[in-house]
This record gives sequence, structure tokens and C-alpha cells, in this order.
Amino acid sequence: MWEAYSKEFIRKNRATVLSVLAAAFISSLFLALLCCLFYNFWNYEIESLVLEEGDWQGRISGVPEESRVSEIENFANVKAAAVNQNLSGPDDFVIDIWFQDMRTVYQDMPQIAEHLEIPESAVSYHEVLLSKYFIHDPRDTDPPLLLGFYAAVLVLVSISLILIIHNTFALSMNARIRQLGILSSIGATPGQIKFCLFREAAVLCVLPVLFGILAGTALSFAAIQLVNRLAAGIPGRHEAAFTCHPVVWLISLLAAFLTVLFSAWLPAWKLSRLGPLDAIQNTGELRLKRKKKAGILSLLFGAEGELAANALKAQKKALRTSSLSLTLSFLGFTLMLCFFTLSEISTNHTYFERYQNVWDVYVTVKNTGIEELMETVDFSKLENTDCAVYQKAEAFCSVPEDSISKELKMPGTEETVAENLVRNSEGFYSVPAPVIILDDSSFAAYCRSIGAETGKTGSIILNRVWDSVNSNFRYKDYIPFLSEDQETIVLQNAEQTGAVEIPVLAYTQEPPVLKEEYENYALVQFVSLSAWKQMESVIGNAGTDTYLRILSEDGRELSDLQRIETQISAMLGCRYEYEMENRVQEKADNDEMMKGYKMIVGALCVLLALIGIANVFSNTLSFIRQRKREFARYLSIGMTPAGMRKMFCIEALVIAGRPVALTLLLTALTAGYMIKASYLDPKEFLAAAPVVPITVFILAIFGCVTLAYYLGAKKIMKCSLTEVLRSDWMI
Repeated sequence: MWEAYSKEFIRKNRATVLSVLAAAFISSLFLALLCCLFYNFWNYEIESLVLEEGDWQGRISGVPEESRVSEIENFANVKAAAVNQNLSGPDDFVIDIWFQDMRTVYQDMPQIAEHLEIPESAVSYHEVLLSKYFIHDPRDTDPPLLLGFYAAVLVLVSISLILIIHNTFALSMNARIRQLGILSSIGATPGQIKFCLFREAAVLCVLPVLFGILAGTALSFAAIQLVNRLAAGIPGRHEAAFTCHPVVWLISLLAAFLTVLFSAWLPAWKLSRLGPLDAIQNTGELRLKRKKKAGILSLLFGAEGELAANALKAQKKALRTSSLSLTLSFLGFTLMLCFFTLSEISTNHTYFERYQNVWDVYVTVKNTGIEELMETVDFSKLENTDCAVYQKAEAFCSVPEDSISKELKMPGTEETVAENLVRNSEGFYSVPAPVIILDDSSFAAYCRSIGAETGKTGSIILNRVWDSVNSNFRYKDYIPFLSEDQETIVLQNAEQTGAVEIPVLAYTQEPPVLKEEYENYALVQFVSLSAWKQMESVIGNAGTDTYLRILSEDGRELSDLQRIETQISAMLGCRYEYEMENRVQEKADNDEMMKGYKMIVGALCVLLALIGIANVFSNTLSFIRQRKREFARYLSIGMTPAGMRKMFCIEALVIAGRPVALTLLLTALTAGYMIKASYLDPKEFLAAAPVVPITVFILAIFGCVTLAYYLGAKKIMKCSLTEVLRSDWMI
């Protein structure tokens, strides 16, 4: 009997069945997509880490003999051990160790060190890699919470989907309260009713869940391929390979089935506890409630508005999750667009627009000093370009207290000095003095640009400090650091064990045209290569790399800059290891990366919106059919079809308009806070505000809700009054 009853219900309620199938399909799709993306992102992080740092798990330093490797390999859990040639010296060796079961690495490594008679301080662990496998030091009081985070996200998503799908089953089952009451009155037990509804839900959801898992996996594969395509031009990035472990499938499948079945169990359990008399009378049916004061909808739309308000109130619980889903998806979408818009404006301010006339091609020559590079390569052969070659070094200088500028001693700014500079007991400040070593021709050109005398040996001091009291980091104002009465300056090496006194050629607040960001509270020194040769033995601490800043004087299109890159590659040849950046290409890569982020996050927001919209469809269609007697009564007392359409339009307007209005308000407040926190001009944001995509999203929400009400109303309008009042079957 129960099987025949379920088949009859499915046959006569195809729309309701489709809403259940859609809910199960979308939930399993979302869970599978989430699980697969998490797994692939986790796997990609491990691959990147292995490529950059290696896949070793434990490391021992200071081993006196290379032959001790075989002793380490004899340990039971050790899979392999090898000498790290890059870190080993002639007198001691560094040995990398791999374990068969890496989860015991924190117990095995101390034992290995003890056997080799090496102090435990010589033992190190690949902590970042181990943490990716959720292995942490048992002595660590703050273990990584990544696994807990993944599990929490999965549980939260499952709970939200349970709430959403629960409404679909609840509306389907509540529509049969009268029928189930009749069956209960003739002897059906609560257990039989619950088992019937539960089995019906399970049969309906088996195929949608399986297809949803497959679709979610396919969608995650497409997302990974899209990321690879958008990020193909990013230097240093390796291509992500899509993988789907059987355990991921099992977790997705288990989470989807538990989500769907638990969603169906809740309303089935509730209905099985309902008494026969209550079920037959259907006390939960919508009834118009009179109010002492007219509501907003009544004032705006009259009687139809009051009827719509009562209907919305009756649907309040059913529509809560759909409203929440629409609100969260729209809020996430708008906040994501606003964040990326602000990020692009900020990036342009601080990078692309700032350095637009500073560099076009930037080269980092690895492990090569400027002197060696200038002796072997003639960069003057680069035609129609402005090329500067430079190297950086670390130094300090001692500044007398009375040499600090009067602007920096003003009330409000003097605290800045105390907070950022170290003062000794003799009245001197120890100030960082980074040294920028320019090739001789670039240094001479810089001297001419600021009016300094050329041909002399000495330093040009960048005499400025950020006025943090009267300006913000976005639009910095500078004040003089020193009073500019010193004719010489004493530079000390980073260890402050040696010093050299050099003449000051000029004080300036205009640095040379270089792709550099200077410290706010430092006295940057610009010296020529010739001057550096005289002080190098004392100051030392020069960086290992040399930099080339090339500014094109001919064309600045991508093809022009690629031509310059080709010339530089020919000059450097295979003798040097170098990295090259192209400003135009980098801007294009950045735009593509931002576009990819927007597409991925936007797709997740749209998927969340689809869940909400599907829930709106399910609730709307089911609830309209459930209210067939209510609509029949309205028609019987003279309400016209136009009045019913007006009522439907009011309900649709409220259902779609409420999350939109709330989201726009929250977005405006959040965007205002972000603009204020980033010290951007609001006019810049308004000029670039993502109005078009937000408008399209709003129209999509309104369109989908309107379509759901249109389909339900169309079904109602075709019904016969007599048939509706007489029949216990849903339309």
C-alpha cells in the first residue's frame, strides 16, 4: 500500500518531485565541488613547497662524516637519507632524511641525533611541509588548525544545506498533512508514516546525489583548468594538476547522503508525531489575521498588500534559509567586487601608476656584483633606452642630536623620532643608512638632475622622513630629516665594527629614478661605483644581486619592451643567472590574475545564489500549491485574477527586494569603512565602482523569483474552483 501511495504521489506531483531532485543535486554538487577544490588547493600547496624547498622531512646539521648516512638509513622507520650538497661544507655535512611513516618524525629524529652523538639543536624539521600533512610538534602549544578549519567549513556547509533542503522536503510533506491524517485515522502507525516518507526521499535522491557528485567533480576540474589558463603567464608558478583521491569522493558522497537523508528525516519525524485530528483539520493552513494597525504593505498596496503580508508571514520559516542564502551570496558577490576594485585602485596607486615613468624592464642578476657586471657587459649598446645599473648595501650612520631638522623637532613629530630611532647616551642617534651603488654614468646623470656637482667622490643623502602626523601612508608628505649643515657623514658597517667618513655632495628629497621603496626613517645614501670601490673594504655587506632598471625612450608597447628583453638576454647570455620583468606584461598578468580571482569567487557566489534561488523556486511553487484552498476562497468571494496577480507581484517584490536592500546597505557601510581604512579618495572608488555586475546580479535575483511566482500563479489560474475545493491531491 505504501509503495503504491508513494508512486501515486510522485506521478501527480511532478513539480514537487523536481524541486526535491534539484535540491539533492545542487547540494551534492556543492559539497563535491568544495571537497575537490579543498583537496586540490592543499595538494598544490604541497607541490609548490616541494619544488621550492624539497620534500625532506627531517634534517641533521654538523655531521662530521659522510659515511654516517648509512647508519641513519639503518633505522627502522627511515626510508632514505642523503647529504645535502648545497648546504654541506668541507668539515661537516647536512643530511636530509625521509621517513616511511612521517607521523613519527618528532619521536624518531631525537633518537637519531642521540645515536650519532649530535646535540638536539642540530636537528631541524620541515615544519611547513609536515603541517600540510597535519603533523605538528607535540611540544607545540599552538598546533596548526588547518584540518579543523576544513572540517568546520564542511560541517557548516552541510548544516546550511540541511536547512535549505529541509524546507523542500517539509513543504512537500506538509502538503499531504490531510492525507496522512486520514491514513493515520484508519490505522497507520507513526513508524509506518515516517518510514514511508523517509524511503520516498531516499529513492528520489539516490540518482541526483550521484550525478551531483560527478558534476561537482567535473566543475572543480574546470575550475582548476581555468586557474591554470588565467595564471599561465605568472612567473615562478607551476601548473596545477587536477587530482581526486577516492577518499575525497567517499567524503563527498557520505556528506551528501547524510545531508539529504537528515534533511528528509526532520519533517518526516515531525509529521509522524502529528495527531490524526490535527492532521485532518490541517491547523497549519494559512489564515488571515487582522491587525490593529495596517502594515506597510497594506498602506502601499491595499487589501492585496495585506493578503501578501499574511502569506509572507506564513512562509517566514520556509523562506528564512532562501533569504539567508540569497543575502549571503549577494553580499559575498558585492563585497568581493568592492574589495577587488579597491585592491586594483590601491595597486595602481602604489605600483603601476607610481612606476609608470620609472621602469619598463627590470632585471635582477643573481649572485653578481655591480663591478663584475659592468666589467663584462656594455649596457651602452642598448639603444633608445635609459639604463641604470645598481647594487644595494647595508650601513649605519651616527647623527648628532643637534643635526636633526627643526621640522622633525616640532611638537607631534618629535615622538616619531623617539619611536623609530635609537639614541645613545652621548647624544647621537643610530640611523639606518642603506647604500645604493649606482654605475658612474647613472650617478652623474642623477647629480645633474638635482643640481649637484659632478666628478667628485662622495654621497648624496636622501634627506627626508615621512610626516606621519600630517599625512597618511597613501598620500605621503615628507619633511627634512637633517638640518643639512654637515659637510661629511660617517658610515659604519652593519656590525658597527668599522667606519669611513665621506663628503656629502648634496642633500635632496628627490631619489633617482629607480624601482625602489625606501624606508620611512632612514638616511639613504646614493654613491657611485667609483666611490664604493674606495669604501667597500670597510663597509662591505653588499647584496648578492645587481639590478638593471631600463626605461624605454622609443616605444612602450609590449612588442617594444619584448625587443629590449631580447637584447638584454643576448648581452647576459648564459654567463649569468637572472630574472627579468616587463612592466606591461606584468600589468597584463596582474589583470588576468585579478580576473581569475573574480571569476572563481564570483562562481562560488553564483552557485550559492543558485541554491537560494532553487530554494525560492521550491518554496514558492510548493507553497502556492499548498495554498490552493486559500486561493479558491479568494476567487469565490470575488477577487479578480488581476488582484491575485498583484498579490503575487507584491510577494515576489518582498522576497527578492529584502535581501537586495539589506545587502546594498551592508555593502555601502563596509565599502565606506574599507575606503576610509585605505585612505583612498571616495571619488576614485565611485568612478570605478562595479555597478554593472551588481545590477546584473540584482536583476537575475528578481528575474528568478518573478519566474518562480509566474509558474506557480499560472498553475493556479488554470485550476477549477470546484476541483480545488474538492480534491485532496496537490495540483
